[in-house]
Amino acid sequence: MAGANTGGCRGAGLRLGAAAGLPDAGAAPAASGPGGTGLPASAASLTAQSSRRKNRYLLLAPEGEKKACTGYVPRSAPSHSEAYGEGPVFSQRLENAARLVECRLDQLMGELAAGGTPPRLIAAMRHAALGGGKRLRPFLVLECASLFAVPASAALATAAALECVHCYSLVHDDLPAMDNDALRRGKPTVHKAFDEWTAILAGDGLLSAAFWLLAGSEAHQDPAVRSQLVCGLAAASGAAGMVGGQCLDLEADKLNRPAAPDLAHVERLQAMKTGALITFACTAGALIGGATADEQAALRCYGERLGLAFQIADDLLDREGDATRLGKATRKDAGKATIISVAGVARARQWLDALKAEMAAALAPFGPRAEGLRQAAHFVVSRTA
Repeated sequence: MAGANTGGCRGAGLRLGAAAGLPDAGAAPAASGPGGTGLPASAASLTAQSSRRKNRYLLLAPEGEKKACTGYVPRSAPSHSEAYGEGPVFSQRLENAARLVECRLDQLMGELAAGGTPPRLIAAMRHAALGGGKRLRPFLVLECASLFAVPASAALATAAALECVHCYSLVHDDLPAMDNDALRRGKPTVHKAFDEWTAILAGDGLLSAAFWLLAGSEAHQDPAVRSQLVCGLAAASGAAGMVGGQCLDLEADKLNRPAAPDLAHVERLQAMKTGALITFACTAGALIGGATADEQAALRCYGERLGLAFQIADDLLDREGDATRLGKATRKDAGKATIISVAGVARARQWLDALKAEMAAALAPFGPRAEGLRQAAHFVVSRTA
């Protein structure tokens, strides 16, 4: 297991990387960095590079779009979104990100309704996208962008687009033909609150809305950057990313293929199903901020490890967690291809500890600026809901 090359992230944890089918975030490292972190040999100088480099992010979101959610003031948070990430503890930072994204998603639903979307479809999309969820993926976009002095308002469209894709995936995942879940985020799943055909169309609508957001100048005023964001999210969410991982998951669950999944198969499945979108969140923030190739590689390394840690923690919660606290059914992964089913609970917890150390190493070059991302890693590894 140790030492597998993960496209800029090497270490003692689980294999990751190429299985997700994502475009490389930066040049492959010439050599492992100090201390066996697997970062590029020049990684130790990233902080110095950043301080010398002019901020290449020059253009913010259009003023008309910025006003609506900049004034959406979170409780116990800075008075405007431009100060996102300054001072609040992690729970407040996560709440701040969630409120900003909720505001932009609510605004998006209004825009779609005004454009002629049928009321029933808008209602189902709102049910799926608003009023719940940790919003961890959009938080990562905002937090990674903030490493490069990008204000939250300028990364918000990308963060909201990613959340649209995540919410669409949950709507479809909950359908009877897939996981057949009745509860999501503490409320009835979309097909229970409405019906199956409405749920399918609501998911389709959210997926389309994501790329509508990314293709517009609100995401970035440089068309080349927007193109990279669109391509990156398409890869992360598509047949060689999240959708492909879901296929592998359902093949194992419903067709018993492979009959006895090994660790390599489970790692590939989870890197695609869960890790791909989380990795995109980190590299998207870096892309918006004009990060160097080495900085992108470091954040890609962090994102890959965080994605795997998130899935292992999720599997542990399914096995040991409380459905009321989680807001969804538990004990439904028995018999599925998971790290726990292949390696057991004790070994899964050991890997979580190893992944936490590798994430810390990946973030070391960014110094104190990355404290929010360090706390996010701790949150993912130790979460109980």
